[in-house]
Parts: sequence; C-alpha cells; structure tokens
Amino acid sequence: MSEKTTPEPQAPGGTTPEPQTPGGTTKEAVASDVALDTAGGQMPPSAVPAATQLHGGDREGSVMHKIFTGNAMVSVLSVLLAIVLGGILMAVTNPKVAAAAGYFFAQPGDLLTEVIRPYTALVQGSIFNWAGADLSAQLYPITETFTVATPLICAGLGVALAFRAGLFNIGAQGQIIFGALFGAYAGFAWHLPIGLHLLVVIVAGLVGGAVWGGVVGLLKARTGAHEVIVTIMLNYIANFLLLFLLTTPAFQRKGSTNPISPFLDPSALFPELLGPQFRLHAGFLAAILATVFVWWLLNRSTIGFEFRAVGANPSAARTAGINVARSTILVMAIAGALAGLAGIAQVSGTEKYLSGGVAASIGFDAITVALLGRSTPWGTFFAGLLFGAFRAGGVAMQAQTQTPIDIVLVIQSLIVLFIAAPPLVRAIFGLNPRKKKTTTSGTAGTHAGGVKSGAAA
Repeated sequence: MSEKTTPEPQAPGGTTPEPQTPGGTTKEAVASDVALDTAGGQMPPSAVPAATQLHGGDREGSVMHKIFTGNAMVSVLSVLLAIVLGGILMAVTNPKVAAAAGYFFAQPGDLLTEVIRPYTALVQGSIFNWAGADLSAQLYPITETFTVATPLICAGLGVALAFRAGLFNIGAQGQIIFGALFGAYAGFAWHLPIGLHLLVVIVAGLVGGAVWGGVVGLLKARTGAHEVIVTIMLNYIANFLLLFLLTTPAFQRKGSTNPISPFLDPSALFPELLGPQFRLHAGFLAAILATVFVWWLLNRSTIGFEFRAVGANPSAARTAGINVARSTILVMAIAGALAGLAGIAQVSGTEKYLSGGVAASIGFDAITVALLGRSTPWGTFFAGLLFGAFRAGGVAMQAQTQTPIDIVLVIQSLIVLFIAAPPLVRAIFGLNPRKKKTTTSGTAGTHAGGVKSGAAA
C-alpha cells in the first residue's frame, strides 16, 4: 500500500508559500536576520538581534527611561531631595514644630503649617509676595532673584566653559575681583559721554577678568602647573591686592576712612529696567546675552569644538591637529572674561561702587551653579536663577520664621553632594538604569535564542 502524501498548499499565483515560524515570520526572513546579525556567520550573535535593532524594539519605553534616568532629571531630583532634607532639618530644630507636634492628633493641620512655613516664606521672598500692598511690592521678590542671580550666572558660565575644556576653574573669585577692579576704576576715574562710558566700563571689566584667567591658562600650557593650585593662589593675590588698593588715594573715597571707592558716574551704570523702586538692572540682560554667546561658542563655532575636543581627550585632540596649548590659554581667558562680567554687574549695577566684599562668595557659589547646570550654558543659567532665589528668599525666610539663613547653605551643600553622586539619587528614586538594561538584555537574549532555533529549524 503506497503512502498517501498531502499536496503542498498553493498560493493564489500558483507558487508554494514559504514556511512560517509560530510568530508569523518566514524561515527565510529569520535566516536573513540571523545572517545580518552575525555578518554571515563571521561574528557571534549580538545581545539585541538585528531585527529588533532595525525595527526599533521597545523604542518608546527606552526613550522614557532615558529621560527619567538622564542627567537633567538627576539634577532636578537632587534639588528636590536637598529641599526635602533641608525641610526635615528645619522642622527638627524649630521649637514651634515641636510644640505643634504635642497636640498633633487634636489639630494636625498646625504641624503641617509650621513645617512648610519656612519654604512658604522662601517662595514669598524670592518669587511672588502675595501679601504685598501693591503690585510693585508683590513683584519685588522676583526682581531681587534676577538681580542676585545675574553675577552667579556670569561667573557660573566661566566655570562651566572651563569644565567643558577639561579645566577646573576655581579662580572665578579672583577673576570677579579683577573685573570689578578694572571696571570700577574706569567708572569713577574716567568721565565719558553716556553710552560710551558704560561700554568702556564693560570692556575694561572683561579685559581685567580675561587677564587674570589668561595667566592661569598660560601657566598651565607653558609649565604644566595645575590650574586648581594656581587659581586658588591667584584668588588670595586678587583679594589682598584689592584691599590694599582701596587704602590708596587712587581708589579710596575722599573724606572716608572706610576702604571703599568713589561712586561710579551715572553714565557708567547699567540702566534700571523697572524703575528706581527695583534693583533689577540691564546687567541681567547682559547675563542672558552671555548665556547665548557661550551656547553659540560651544555648539556652533570651530573654537568651541576644539574646546570640547580638548576636554574630552587632549591627546586625541593633539593628534588631530588641535593646538592644545592655545586652546587652554584661550578658554581660560574667555572664562575669566565671563567672571569679570559678574564683577561689572556688581559695581555698575547692584553696588555702584567698589568695596572689599564686592565678590562676596559669588566665585565659589559659581562652581556649584556650574555643577548643577551640568556645565551646559542654559543649565547654568537656570541653576543661577535657582541659587538667586535661595539667596533672595533666605532673607525673608529668616525675617518671617526666625529660621537661620545658614540653612540655605546647607541646602546648597546637599545639592552639591547629590550632584556628585548620581547613582545615589537614582537608587533613592529607583531609577537605576542597570535594571532596565538587564531586563532588556534578558528579553533580547530570549528572542535571539528563538531566532536561532527558528533558523536551525
């Protein structure tokens, strides 16, 4: 008895259809994917099959995961975590919170009110004062935030630019002093027409900061001196040189025994943007223009490309024909000029004269601003606004709730701590990218095994 065979099913065109895998894919397509993935058998199969690579796989989930585990999100979460811990610290040390906790079950709202009162005062003193008598009083806090943030943004851009070139610029403090020194002298010693005078003051401040920063770059490029040591020493030199000059007849105000300079001429001052009732001046617009300039320099210019190449790998940049020594000197000079602009914002905008505390702690806070901004121009800009809000609102927080203003420094320090430890922040919020990677690799390995089995079949 002959064996009965089943005829092959025919396609509408009369041809025999290709056998398919359980997933609906033809064996020839599977074999093609395997061949593509292994380069015709010359390479071992990858963890993610070629078919998945070509068709995108779980692209949407991957993009969302990158967003929530990226550096920008880590920076935001670092700020939130620092604010929460700062709030806990304020609550623990506030006697009113302890008193409200004693009758928590009778009136739980009182405890919550006392806990959030300091941050309410912080917002009220830095963004919007809803208790103000008129619109000017209500908007005054946000203008103060912009005013305080202006030198932080300028100096932070100088630190961030050096970071992108692989240099750790600790010398923003000294560069601010030299920018203020040059600009203030041009402001009170020279008497020029309106418009021209302010322009000369700005140029003088930029030159002063560029000279003090360029010295660091020159020593780094020519002698190999470490920029951290050099900038720290130059900070001391600039500070004591300022204190000495303010006791000389050329800088000390006549008729005063205090180490302060004469007031700058009105023609040498930044114009007030919103009138005399606010301290906000056109230096804030200069900070915005500086941010745009640094963005263009890094992302749209050949010099900026060289800076980034040197920062990524100086040896490779040198092999590619980039003059590393020239880039080092130039980037430090530009970084110093940006910090010098911060000094000009102080003497020509906020203070209107030169004093021994003109730089305050701006140069050191600028390092934190640049770190929080991930050394990007716009990130540094918004980080400067945040720290300006902390400074402006800290005064109101202390006045209204008797919370020490030093708590703001604690929050800033916590931000630096968390920025320096991204894995810690990701672990706290459960955003460890390794888990996603492991899961994806395991799924891909299973899929690859299925593809190999299908191909073998």
